[in-house]
Amino acid sequence: MTQAFQPRLSRRVQSLPPYLFAEIERKVAAKRAAGVDIISFGIGDPDTPTPAHIVEALIAGARDPRSHQYPTNRGTAEFRAAVASYYDHRFGVSLDEETEIVPLLGAKEGIAHICFALLNEGDVSLSGDPGYPVYTAGPLIADGTAVHLPLRPELGFQPDLEAIDPAVLARARMIFVGYPNNPTGAVVQDDFFVRLVAFAREHDIVVVHDNAYADITFDGYIAPSFLETPGAKEVGVELLSLSKSYNMTGWRAGAVVGNPAVVDAYWRLKTNMDSGMFAAVQHAAAAALTGPQDGVRELCRLYARRRDLLVGALRHVGLEVASPKGTIYLWAPVPADHTSASFAELVLNQADVIVSPGAAYGPSGEGYVRFSLTVPDDRLHEAVERIAQRVKL
Repeated sequence: MTQAFQPRLSRRVQSLPPYLFAEIERKVAAKRAAGVDIISFGIGDPDTPTPAHIVEALIAGARDPRSHQYPTNRGTAEFRAAVASYYDHRFGVSLDEETEIVPLLGAKEGIAHICFALLNEGDVSLSGDPGYPVYTAGPLIADGTAVHLPLRPELGFQPDLEAIDPAVLARARMIFVGYPNNPTGAVVQDDFFVRLVAFAREHDIVVVHDNAYADITFDGYIAPSFLETPGAKEVGVELLSLSKSYNMTGWRAGAVVGNPAVVDAYWRLKTNMDSGMFAAVQHAAAAALTGPQDGVRELCRLYARRRDLLVGALRHVGLEVASPKGTIYLWAPVPADHTSASFAELVLNQADVIVSPGAAYGPSGEGYVRFSLTVPDDRLHEAVERIAQRVKL
């Protein structure tokens, strides 16, 4: 009998762990297949629709025959002008539309691919721990080395730049940061970005700031752009995402902006890997960035209300959870006699509610779980009741 063919996979693919959210989706599917009513706080996917004027712009763009041809990886003039306009009025940052803006197929794609533009084999990429899993998977796929920088609550969940091993710094070529922060919900309220610019300049390290949650903030807090910081454009770039601010996770729309040399390197890489963002999506993204912002403000009110409800429920069962000023997440410490995984399992078994174990976001995430606020109001109320009534610590 002929032996079944076994493809020889690359070491980089074999070294990748299962993607966190794929595992969460698997658990949800298995429970639901067994007839269990599961409420998931696992994945941060907005549950309300994309604003109508953005959808209408997509339809109009799709009807334009020019959209049916190959797009340009440089981005349409309309899209680049919209990104520049957004940065100007939102952050007071001036961007050159020709050299400092390139579209992304969502920030996740940008995070992964920028590693290929900046890392050689064995080079180090620094990233906050806990952090978005792609910050470590991206360098791995690019044959680089990801090094965790612990984020501690006593430092406001900011990395201690002075504590990095000099031997690591000598090999470091880039650093991922992101504020408002996923998964901790931390925000920048001090001179961290100023210190980060000085650090990057001293050690010749490119800063990549993941700015996915800049417009999802609460209690009067207004998140800055890294590029607002004097000298930031000399040492880094920022990844703009429309996913959370405009409920466009499925649209895969964003941009890499900032340092012209890094943006150009990213563009050269992209021209050899894909053919760019669908022009109709670029037209819709431009409408999102330059059109009415009422939907963004309503989202902030929605998430603030859900945050307060969930914080109250978690405190009721004995969790000392902080109330974040940004993002769509709650980062909750687990009881002293639990690990992240065991507490997530407890909540699943006792309340039929899924949460993300903090250790999945890095070693320093152990001892925490993450709750997403992207759960419809009626289901959120139901989950809160289940947690309050069923979870026994």
